[in-house]
Amino acid sequence: MESSLPTTSPPPRVLLAEESLPFRRVIREALTSFRQCEVDETPSAESAFELALRRPYQLFIFSVNLPDMSGILLDRLLSRAYPLAHPGSHTAPPVILMVRNEDTASHPNLMRDARVRGVMPYPPKLDLLLSLTAGLLPGHNIISSSSQSSPPSHVS
Repeated sequence: MESSLPTTSPPPRVLLAEESLPFRRVIREALTSFRQCEVDETPSAESAFELALRRPYQLFIFSVNLPDMSGILLDRLLSRAYPLAHPGSHTAPPVILMVRNEDTASHPNLMRDARVRGVMPYPPKLDLLLSLTAGLLPGHNIISSSSQSSPPSHVS
């Protein structure tokens, strides 16, 4: 018997590599609240590398200063390894890099790579995160409660 229900594809996945647990929580909650996606998070570049080779992702978000490797180096390694691990992918997903204010001067050429969609300074800001992910991840269809309720009745 054929099913008449439409098959839905799983939501896009985001790989987040950031050492700070509070920052990972803020970013994960913001993305899952305002974007249709699932977020895998890790504090280390080594774990991020392993996850990226195991699962397909729509977007990478990497801190430049990870404890075991630079997020820039992690992205460069994945740009070569990701297509080999995921047949059908010709390139690694786009990346958003998170940098500390004191590190922005030491990385002036971050935006030269076509896959780098933006640089987000610390602490992460919701409006910047949502604007950087707007064209990369679908948003939730939010219907306000006021549009669903009937207009108030007037009693004379």
